[in-house]
Amino acid sequence: MANRRASERRPSDRRASGLSSRRPSIDPWRLVPMDKTVHIGGSDDFNVLFIGAGNIMFGSDEGPWNHSFRFEHKLGRRLKVVALIDPAIERATAVLQKKCDSFVVSAYQDTRVFKTLEDFVKNMAPKDRPRAVIVGSPPMFRGSLAPGRDIEMQILKFFPGVAMFIEKPIATGPKSEIQDAFTIAKTIQDSKTICSVGYMLRYLKATQMMKHIIDENNLTVMATIARYACAYESIAKPDWWDKSKSAGPIVEQGTHFCDLSRYFGGEVDMSTVNAHSLEWDENAGALSKMAVDESKIAPENRIPRVTSATWKYDSGAVGSFTHVVSLQGTNYSCELEVYADGYMLKLVDPYVQPTLYIRKPGDDNEQMVRFPDDDPFFSEVSNLIDIIEDIEEDPEAAQILSSYEDAVRTYELTWAIREASERSREAAKLKAAAAA
Repeated sequence: MANRRASERRPSDRRASGLSSRRPSIDPWRLVPMDKTVHIGGSDDFNVLFIGAGNIMFGSDEGPWNHSFRFEHKLGRRLKVVALIDPAIERATAVLQKKCDSFVVSAYQDTRVFKTLEDFVKNMAPKDRPRAVIVGSPPMFRGSLAPGRDIEMQILKFFPGVAMFIEKPIATGPKSEIQDAFTIAKTIQDSKTICSVGYMLRYLKATQMMKHIIDENNLTVMATIARYACAYESIAKPDWWDKSKSAGPIVEQGTHFCDLSRYFGGEVDMSTVNAHSLEWDENAGALSKMAVDESKIAPENRIPRVTSATWKYDSGAVGSFTHVVSLQGTNYSCELEVYADGYMLKLVDPYVQPTLYIRKPGDDNEQMVRFPDDDPFFSEVSNLIDIIEDIEEDPEAAQILSSYEDAVRTYELTWAIREASERSREAAKLKAAAAA
């Protein structure tokens, strides 16, 4: 029996090999919309420290992100934002004033603004000690051991044992600092600090339904196929178009779909990552409606228009991801397909109107399930607070779906894709030069 050929093995033999790569999941029906929940119980204050006064923390017209809004709804009158850390004092003061002029004034009326975390610590009263620190500062200021870019290590030093929520990607520094990020991950893990990273697409009901189908049927993923086409016309931030500042669209933007791919496929064999790119100076890479003046960016730092990558997972499955800078208008076009024996699971439009298409054995037709009121931003905040409060006896009720170490591995994959595409471009240049 031990010498059976692979083609003769039972499906259960093959499927068992995929169990080790599975990641935590939540019953999708436990993910309750924000407007269907009640404020978490208790009368004591829940102190929160916000680091970063930008769009991710306080919202903008560009998207649904707004962490403060979700914390307000989860904690109600218990929420007390003890301080807001941001070097841009005027911006921080302005957003606080808006909050104080609204119905959530009780959460912000005593909030103080500081330029640095160290300034807050020096002026902090014992009653201001936070129960959670929310990091929404730009990624170039985190994920590193370098002074001034080591916010995680500062939090661990000043507030040992205090829970952290950190936005994604965990960094956009040089590739040489990835090991620093793994060191931070190990420090967080060894200290047993509760830490969640903002890969909110893991918290989609559709994503968790996909996980449920895979687990319920004891499936092993065979392939993941991801596509992300952004609406470049609406991207007016010059830094986004500059690889030296944003690390490029794969690292900074495509990270969500690289992360979802890993969530279903498991760990990636980094040595197998291959990629090709369409660059700004190639004929097909010309864009007609850019909102920035690319001539002000050094040619070597201009971003690719298309990056297409493939890789092997440790399980033997195959992954692929294509990122495209091509659409105009405002709406993006994003999809993730997951294949297993007899099954196709396709997630469409996860950012705006998540829709899941399911094809099962014995049926050539696809079942479509829509999730119109889902809010993964709230679900990730809600789960974090429930774990901090330790209010739920059921161990499956609340889980952190993206640990810091997991986020570092996604970061490592995005850098591997970027480097692979740059190597293939250099190889093409050398080939062309030799032919000339």
